[in-house]
Amino acid sequence: MNFRKFSHILLYALFLLNFQCFEDDANTDLPDNCGTFALIDSGTFQNGATSLYSIIGVDITDDCMSINFSATGCDGSTWIMQLIDSGEVQETSPPQRSIKLFLINDEACLAEISAVQIFDLSTLRVEGESEIILNLEGFDEPITYTY
Repeated sequence: MNFRKFSHILLYALFLLNFQCFEDDANTDLPDNCGTFALIDSGTFQNGATSLYSIIGVDITDDCMSINFSATGCDGSTWIMQLIDSGEVQETSPPQRSIKLFLINDEACLAEISAVQIFDLSTLRVEGESEIILNLEGFDEPITYTY
C-alpha cells in the first residue's frame, strides 16, 4: 500500500474516531453547530498527506472556528476535512499552537470550489490560560482564540 493511500485511510479513520462519544464525556455547554473537534495528533500533523487548497479567511466565534477555503474539484460533496494540531504548545505569552487543515479531495474536476468548514476548538485549550494564538498553516496572520 503506498504512503498516500495509507495516509488517506489513517486520516479518514481519525476523522471517524472523532465522532465517538461516551456518556461521561458529554458536555452540554458546547454549541451544537460547532462542527467536528480539532484533533491533537503530532504524527498526522507532521506526516499526513493533504490535497491542495487555499485559505480565503478565518473567523472564530466562541469555540467555533470557520475556515473559508477553496480547492479544485467537482462540487466538494465528497471532501473530507479535519483540523489537526501539532501537539506542541509554545510557551509564549499567550501560548501558541500550530494547526493545519487536512483535506482529502479525490474529485477529478478542475472547477475551483469555495467551502466553509467549522471546527470546535475546545480541545486546543491550554489549562490555566484564557487565550492562545493559533498559527494556521497556509494563513499568514496569527489567530487569537479567547475562551
